[in-house]
Amino acid sequence: MPVDHFSAVARQYAAFRPHYPAALYEWLAATAPRRERAWDCACGSGQATLDLAAHFSAVIGTDLSAGQLAQARPHERISYRVALAEQSGLDEASCDLVAVAQALHWFDLPRFYAEAWRVLRPGGLLAAWCYGIATIPPEAGDAQLRHYYRDVVGAYWPPERRLVEAGYRTLAFPAPEVAAPEFTMQLEWTLEELLGYASSWSATGLYIKACGMDPVPRLRAAMLPVWGDPATRRTVRWPLRVRAARR
Repeated sequence: MPVDHFSAVARQYAAFRPHYPAALYEWLAATAPRRERAWDCACGSGQATLDLAAHFSAVIGTDLSAGQLAQARPHERISYRVALAEQSGLDEASCDLVAVAQALHWFDLPRFYAEAWRVLRPGGLLAAWCYGIATIPPEAGDAQLRHYYRDVVGAYWPPERRLVEAGYRTLAFPAPEVAAPEFTMQLEWTLEELLGYASSWSATGLYIKACGMDPVPRLRAAMLPVWGDPATRRTVRWPLRVRAARR
């Protein structure tokens, strides 16, 4: 059975996960054969689902975590349901786009690709993207953030995390692939927003479960002297890696 890594941090995930750039959705909508229906697979609390609804007439958001879906904002073009990536329950040849945001590494890939190909219309687009650790200016505490990522909660990252760190380049992917542009996420965050993001990591949730304590206050104490005023906004960046294929 698939493991639910995120129900325990569903509230933090909904509040603090960064949103993807508008240029990504514009590219997806322009590259899909039509803009009638999209499936956001493993949609979590609906970060990508809501933005896809601005470009497609109907969007189905599925996730194995009922806790995550409970945090999703309703929208007239979106229907949410609990479902596995490999068993969506969607009709055959019913979607123009299958989108997977920061989740492909959790799937049984052969079964998911077969399901995506079943659900996509001829010419439909499968697109999966991911981002690794954030970068912030060195003087704002980039070294402290990386120490937390690697040395404090590092042992609690599921092994699939390595696929994200490789930008999905090491994953098998269907052909024919479609070349995707380079995208970057960039936000101006306060220290508390950055710490909220760290609290949403699956490794943070597993650390708390294993150790019985929250490691984020320790990160705050390490970063505060270099960040300065917690209300100061600092530039946070994530390179976004996209792989896509056409049915």
